[in-house]
Amino acid sequence: MIRVLGIETSCDETAVALVSADGQVLAERIASQDETHRPFGGVVPELAARAHTERLAPMIEGVLADAGLPLSAVDAIAATAGPGLIGGVMVGLVTGQALALASNKPLYAVNHLEGHALSPRLAARDLQFPYLLLLVSGGHCQLLSVDGVGRYRRLATTIDDAAGEAFDKVAKLLGLGFPGGPAVERAARAGNPAAVPLPRPLVGSAEPHFSFAGLKTAVLRAVQSGRHGTEDLAASFQAAVADCLVDRTALALAAAPEATALVVAGGVAANGAIRTALEGLASAHGLRFVAPPLKLCTDNAAMIAWAALERIAAGLPPEPDPQARPRWPLDPQATPVRGAGVKA
Repeated sequence: MIRVLGIETSCDETAVALVSADGQVLAERIASQDETHRPFGGVVPELAARAHTERLAPMIEGVLADAGLPLSAVDAIAATAGPGLIGGVMVGLVTGQALALASNKPLYAVNHLEGHALSPRLAARDLQFPYLLLLVSGGHCQLLSVDGVGRYRRLATTIDDAAGEAFDKVAKLLGLGFPGGPAVERAARAGNPAAVPLPRPLVGSAEPHFSFAGLKTAVLRAVQSGRHGTEDLAASFQAAVADCLVDRTALALAAAPEATALVVAGGVAANGAIRTALEGLASAHGLRFVAPPLKLCTDNAAMIAWAALERIAAGLPPEPDPQARPRWPLDPQATPVRGAGVKA
């Protein structure tokens, strides 16, 4: 049974996991940096990289000890090589290279987005290609047709902010703290989603992409008006994001009739209201709906190890000279979007 040791350091979660080819997570550890970044209301790249440097080696030792296995029992090393905060990516990738060299094991440099794209197959082993993936996180908001391992067609992306980034900024506007996504969701439970009239950017448009910058600005103006409570603002914002995601995903489904399932992944996929809305969309189209467990939605190393295992099973060789990359699109052939495609 092949075992892969995965390392994830693309943002502010230091994560290590040991995963076997049958989908068993033999051991894993995740160290959050929320307390480090909370005073700043967002992730400070230099502090994140420093924390990864301090925590990674003992976490690797801990995961191997938890699994009761030596490094020699691992068949391959997998490390996120991008996209992400370049300092953190370099910490994880260089550590993975050192481990691979010291143990004479192959190193798989994994695209963080591919980890998210394939993580639903770790949770639902019977999920078959192709499926439509809504990848929605703090730095990315994309719709992709996942046609196979290493085969991705981007159908839509954001032309400005990602949905998760909008959640974080709105949480800061509302004084809800960091991380923003869970804070907004908690506040929204006590609010009225119809209380504040907010825009739904691009809803109803034939253009397949997303836009959240205008929605974020509308929340700012609503806050400045002083006419609405925090809970109502949070609930109305969350409802607007859900409406945008459902409308854009419905458009993508029309462009991907071969999809066997609607799949959502990424940190924002942990939001219960958004999951419920997307599940209703899948049901209306007669499709299976798949969302990974919450621990696989946020950044984690199990998905990085699993992506490497999927590549091994597909006969794809490791990259001979992996480089750390701040940007790394899953579909490099996709047509650039208007707005320069910063988040594409």
